[in-house]
Amino acid sequence: MDPFAPASVESRDADVHLRDVTEADLLIFFEHQEDPVASRMAAFLPRDREAFLAHWKKILGDAAIIKKTVLFRGEVAGNIVSFEQSAERLVGYWIGRSFWGRGIATRALSRFLVDVRARPLYAYVAKHNVASIRVLQKCGFTICARREGGSKDGVEELRMWLAR
Repeated sequence: MDPFAPASVESRDADVHLRDVTEADLLIFFEHQEDPVASRMAAFLPRDREAFLAHWKKILGDAAIIKKTVLFRGEVAGNIVSFEQSAERLVGYWIGRSFWGRGIATRALSRFLVDVRARPLYAYVAKHNVASIRVLQKCGFTICARREGGSKDGVEELRMWLAR
């Protein structure tokens, strides 16, 4: 077997798994959101440790929020959540920067969408976050609106939806 040969689609898909979020994952999630490059890309202001952990403990205690840890080859690569806001079901995800560019977000979101059957499903993404827009499009989302200053720092956001 050639160690430099590209992995088959089947073996690459086997590298990505979803499982329930545990408290042990939270410090890794915290480190991911502290990354200034990732925070700028997501147009999301990072929280300090205390606020971040309080926010996630609230999420863990809410049965209406669907939350999964994304694993890549057994390592915590990020998370995906789905929740109700303003009578709409939203989805959001965060993949640590060291895992970018490997198709992990697309494979994880595709798996997540098999289990989360609520439709329509919405996502908001910074217009400059081309990689995340592409992930959503590969998973069947389409742009349905633009929102000026949607995030806290005035970055233009796209509203995307998955109809079916």
